[in-house]
Amino acid sequence: MIGSVRTVRGDAPPERLGRTNYHEHLFQVSPLLEGDELDNEKHSGEEAATLHEAGMDAMVEATPTGLGRDPLAMARVSARSGLKIIATTGAHREQHYGEGHWLLKMGAEELCNRFVRDLTEALPASEDHAAAAPAITSGGPVRAGILKAGVGYWSITRFELRVLEAIAEAHTRTGAPVMVHLEHGSAAFEVLGILTGLGVSAQRIVLAHADRNPDPGMHVELAAAGTYLGYDSGARLKDRPDSTVIACILETAALGAADRLLLGSDFARRSRYAAYYGGMPGLAYLPSRFVPRLAREGGQDLIDAMLVRNPARLLTWAT
Repeated sequence: MIGSVRTVRGDAPPERLGRTNYHEHLFQVSPLLEGDELDNEKHSGEEAATLHEAGMDAMVEATPTGLGRDPLAMARVSARSGLKIIATTGAHREQHYGEGHWLLKMGAEELCNRFVRDLTEALPASEDHAAAAPAITSGGPVRAGILKAGVGYWSITRFELRVLEAIAEAHTRTGAPVMVHLEHGSAAFEVLGILTGLGVSAQRIVLAHADRNPDPGMHVELAAAGTYLGYDSGARLKDRPDSTVIACILETAALGAADRLLLGSDFARRSRYAAYYGGMPGLAYLPSRFVPRLAREGGQDLIDAMLVRNPARLLTWAT
């Protein structure tokens, strides 16, 4: 596996990954998103096809354990749409799980063992805590290709720390890359310090939502430490205009960090997906509207770095 990208339909050489949305969701159910669930294979599949038709070749489906992940549906959507999909294991920040959720009771070792199985054997076909049947298709097992943890706004709960410990050990055992959800871009250096202290190279980590704190100076410092930065705040106009995100990208790249930037959308709500009863702006927004504008202002080489070279490097499993 080392040297390849693990997709839901098998392992692929990184040079064939193509333009990659590093962070999006096709299936997600959370008590924090009541009424905005992504739980319909037909509609999510239509949205994935739209993303592919608009010019994206691959996406990281960033829903971790216990939140409505559907591995078999992901594999079917990938086959129908032509979009390469990288599934995720790990766990989100604690607030995404309702009180008493089975995942919250697991210790770091149990979490790690579960995550390693998801990466190396097969994801469970359902999110049941009981021993669910593995997700197996005619083409083989459906496996995760990236680990994920999540932390709160300037906070890391005991559960979230256990997850960080578990994904660090799972990374050590497998070589899989690591993504961390940063709430509003906070606690970036703190999370990076925890993971590197547990033996994870900064070069194997992407800090998601870095641009929700659009601070180029800080981003350059993080990139200099070796980590990747996930930019995924486009179309969130009530928080900041696209011009703010683009300006942050351009300045961070100009200061020498272009080889550490990734681009995604993370719309992650049925109300934002056109296929779910006319939601807006739809997954095509990133390749159809945001990327062309960034290309006009930053040049095609920056686009190739953020969508092709950098995600291929990060998503390739390494020792």
